[in-house]
Amino acid sequence: MNKALFIDRDGVINIDKVHVFRKEDFEFTPGIFDLCKKYQDTGYLIIVITNQAGIAKGIYTEDNFLKLTDWMTGEFKKKGIIISKVFFCPHHPDITGPCECRKPQPGMILKAREEFDLDLSQSVLIGDKETDLQAGRKAGIPENNLHLFCD
Repeated sequence: MNKALFIDRDGVINIDKVHVFRKEDFEFTPGIFDLCKKYQDTGYLIIVITNQAGIAKGIYTEDNFLKLTDWMTGEFKKKGIIISKVFFCPHHPDITGPCECRKPQPGMILKAREEFDLDLSQSVLIGDKETDLQAGRKAGIPENNLHLFCD
């Protein structure tokens, strides 16, 4: 089985400027490349799990999000870091209704577990909100492997 570093996007990978969907608004948080490289070098897959309610709200399209994601993962690749996959939730409960993928629900983590044969007891989650940590708890990531990111 594999182990993963689950990381949130807005607020962890990049400065959270609310509904970032253009690369000119995307600013990497200091130290994020070093952090991910450290985990990758010790055998962790790097997996992004991110709520993207701006899609449901009509602020940007899924295509906008995917283009930015391609650019972002390319920037990691330039630094020798492979993002195994970016899981995203395009929903918002007030617009699309409840779903299993929007954090604090564990859907994205559970989907990653199946796709990458992950041992969640050996995996780590870093988020910037309590809802990120709640998703990890519900998925079965141990409490001592759940971390709030403070930039």
